[in-house]
Amino acid sequence: MILALSQLACARGGRLLFTHLSLTLAAGEAAVVTGPNGIGKSSLLRLAAGLIAPFEGGVTRSARMALMTEDLALDTERRLGEALLFWARLDGLAAAGERVARALDTVGLARLADVPVRLLSTGQRRRAGLARVLAAEAPLWLLDEPGNGLDGEGIAMLEQAIARHREMGGAVLLTTHQPLAVPGAVILPLAERVPV
Repeated sequence: MILALSQLACARGGRLLFTHLSLTLAAGEAAVVTGPNGIGKSSLLRLAAGLIAPFEGGVTRSARMALMTEDLALDTERRLGEALLFWARLDGLAAAGERVARALDTVGLARLADVPVRLLSTGQRRRAGLARVLAAEAPLWLLDEPGNGLDGEGIAMLEQAIARHREMGGAVLLTTHQPLAVPGAVILPLAERVPV
């Protein structure tokens, strides 16, 4: 087991978003959380990451995680390669430079490694966010709307990256409002967990 969510309930701004949510992810498994905006998809990922506390229930993680949100979390004044290297060095794993180079190559941004982050387009920023996740080499990926801003080629790259991560024993919990090919994933429609 890499991630276990047990009878989770989430309250934000005095409103109960969802209740009685349980999920377990083991090596190679994935879950796709769906639902309209404002239903609690991003909050669920923040709960899974330990950034917010559940209203009820518990979260157990047995492995390192990498979180990708709508916020790029890269220093926009640094060159892309340097900004990614900053995060890759924080995790304490060896060969940070090599991990960043591989990640940039995977997401198709190797030629932009020396470009300041602030100059990247929306799609390039999403690819950079995924590169940060890839470079972390964490067993658990938490991806919030990872397809936003990506064109068809970018979506295909994202789907391939998720598939490779799972093949190597990783687990993925992602939110999306658009179709993504994640074969064999548990589909979790969050609207069914909204209290009445």
